[in-house]
Amino acid sequence: MARTLSSPLTTVTEALGLAGADLLRPMLALAAKAQRAAVDAARRRHDHDGKRAAAPPRRKADLIAEIEGLLRGDSLRGLWDGLDEIQQLAVREALGTPDGVFDRHHFQLKYGRLPAGFGGAATPSATLLHFFIYAPRRGGVDPTIVPLELAGRLRDFVPPPPDVEVPAAEELPEGVPLTRRDMEQAAQHDLLAVLRLVETGRIAVSTSTRRPGAAACQRLAEVLADGDYFDWWASRAPQRVREIGPIRAFAWPCLVQAARLAELRGSKLALTKSGRAALHAPAAETLRAIWKRWLGSKLLDEFNRVDAIKGQTRGSGRRTMTAAAGRRSAVADALSQCPVGRWVRFDDFGQWMQVARLDFVVNRNPWNLYLADPGYGSLGYDGSHDWPIVEGRYALCLLFEYAATLGLIDVAYTEPHGARENYTHMWGSDDLLYLSRYDGLHSFRLNALGAYCLGIADAYAASTPASRAALTLYPDLSIHAEAPLSPGERTMLETYAAEEADGVWRLDRDRALAAIEDGHDPDEFRKFLAVRDYQPLPETVDGLLLSAKRGARALRIRGTALLIDCADAEIATRLTTGKRTARLCRRAGERLLAVPTASEAAFRKAARTMGYGMPPR
Repeated sequence: MARTLSSPLTTVTEALGLAGADLLRPMLALAAKAQRAAVDAARRRHDHDGKRAAAPPRRKADLIAEIEGLLRGDSLRGLWDGLDEIQQLAVREALGTPDGVFDRHHFQLKYGRLPAGFGGAATPSATLLHFFIYAPRRGGVDPTIVPLELAGRLRDFVPPPPDVEVPAAEELPEGVPLTRRDMEQAAQHDLLAVLRLVETGRIAVSTSTRRPGAAACQRLAEVLADGDYFDWWASRAPQRVREIGPIRAFAWPCLVQAARLAELRGSKLALTKSGRAALHAPAAETLRAIWKRWLGSKLLDEFNRVDAIKGQTRGSGRRTMTAAAGRRSAVADALSQCPVGRWVRFDDFGQWMQVARLDFVVNRNPWNLYLADPGYGSLGYDGSHDWPIVEGRYALCLLFEYAATLGLIDVAYTEPHGARENYTHMWGSDDLLYLSRYDGLHSFRLNALGAYCLGIADAYAASTPASRAALTLYPDLSIHAEAPLSPGERTMLETYAAEEADGVWRLDRDRALAAIEDGHDPDEFRKFLAVRDYQPLPETVDGLLLSAKRGARALRIRGTALLIDCADAEIATRLTTGKRTARLCRRAGERLLAVPTASEAAFRKAARTMGYGMPPR
């Protein structure tokens, strides 16, 4: 997001008129020196044959007129050629903006230094660059504008600014103790594991915020591939790790709700029709749909998860927060420009986002955010709301907690303690071991699933195809695994079979019936077994699956009914044969009647006409 640093200057005359004579005279002297160095030997001989060089003008109007003359025709090209490399880059960057703005902050981020004379000194030393970039105010010492008139002439021969690519490497740096998680296959396992956990009604969320509680996060962490990023739920986890808390386990309930795969029923999540369909759909397609839904979701602002920064959710702080959807789009756009399959340091990524003008703003007034105390700890103070502190923390959360959880990126990280100390100069930070639980994210790698979800690739082709463990099926319904199962394979077997020993499973009719009742397709399980056993499926296995498929669909629920106990069998007979009541009830025993719930009111009214009443429920 480009910043408008100054109002545009239209003409060179206007720009020179705002400059002081104490700058114009040195500029003219520099130009004369450059011209003398460029003239040929014949001209130099002519100057030394008794002709004196013209004295520089004294009046400001004359200074301006002479400089204007130098900014036309071949003289302008000569001045351009006299610039050094960093000065030429400054002009190229300024011309790359619509209003000819030279953004010092952006330039220093991109090239690591400023051109000579443009460091904000109170009395700038004249350089040839001052012929191209001017201060926008009278007496200004901060040159930031190329006049529009001059910009039009320069664009005829000055090349556009060079593009900058995201710095990336094939391998992670050596000597840095990082935990690496390849998330492409893990996310596909986690999706099914989470949906099945929701299916059992074991994930409770807050009815007001719809965020998961501690118990739900622990259940989720236990079914995720290799657990959460940190073992915060483990009984033996040290206190510093417990305090980090859930990341992936927190994200999943939010993601499935945002994607409308799950909805709140009472205090628990339940699968929607789309959620049940997702159990049988290709995982990559579902993950892509979840990511797209998350980009526009209003369920949660990820910055709320940086809970050390206060003032986000109340009063003026809440009103000045920007829309999370806009921030997500900026990060997603930047992520889509990362090379697939190569590691990117997050710090390089953040700097590149700013250089590529893909940055964003979290809060329009950082004075409303604070650490510890809204006065002393306000983020409005200089150095307390820089991009790495505010926007960078938001990007860390979005990448680590959501993009990686959905498998778009692989991650390499450490514990957050001491990983980023760019906040420690701020008032109120003394007791903070880290500013966010995501501070340890060191590097990430866009993978094939991420390329598909971001629209870079039209189809998904796994970076590393999931391995298939060889299985042997026996007529006694036992299944023997010849190698460790992947998390996805284990989840599939658990749906239809019970584990009897390490690597030994047995098909279970009750589990198969329950799975099919919940919407699982036994034909998919049959294919799963067939591609892992080189022999045909035993008849007993095929028969159990076929029988379970028929049995699970043998009964259908047509509705609910009231079971009414009559005082005697004679009354029951009168009601089931009465002109007005016969069509509203069915005999369910000697004295029992079954009345559809939807017909309760009509049955009560008809029974009263026959002299019979029924107490309210």
